[in-house]
Amino acid sequence: MERTRIIIADDESIVRTDLKEMLTNLGYLVVGEVGDGRSAVNLARELKPDLVIMDIKMPDMDGIEAAKILTEEQIAPVLLLTAYGQKELVDRAKEAGVVGYLVKPFRELDLAPAIEVATSRFKEFRMMQQEVQDLQKALETRKLVDRAKGILMDTQGLTEAEAFRKIQKMSMNTRRPMKEVAEAIILAAQANQD
Repeated sequence: MERTRIIIADDESIVRTDLKEMLTNLGYLVVGEVGDGRSAVNLARELKPDLVIMDIKMPDMDGIEAAKILTEEQIAPVLLLTAYGQKELVDRAKEAGVVGYLVKPFRELDLAPAIEVATSRFKEFRMMQQEVQDLQKALETRKLVDRAKGILMDTQGLTEAEAFRKIQKMSMNTRRPMKEVAEAIILAAQANQD
């Protein structure tokens, strides 16, 4: 089985060293370590890890701001580490799309469940986004096919079923998706109106 690839971002080198040791003991692969948020974002863009474990308080760009960028760009899920459990930070983390939050000091046995939940939630999020995109494409295709059917019904006196069958047959004969056939019918009708 492929090991989970992780980037560690913490401005304290001792914390990075300890965390890397814990992660390695748990069977994870640490592919990079950085000391600030901006470097974490850049390294994550380059390496496309499975997870970024990041401290909140870091120079240049804090962990929450970096997490927001990584989440918006859908690069990797972020598990935040912090010595601070203040509500304001937790709220900012939620708004940034952080998938997990561990308060220091944590133990090695706290890490694996947090990592597994974070990566699982991120996969679910990606799958849902793909489903939404697929549904949007299907809806767009349906609207175009309905419009093309209306044009065929008006111009050729076909029933709705006949118009649909004609679009379907043109799609099969030309080996083009029904969406493309519908777009061609709509364009031809618009050209004839001009």
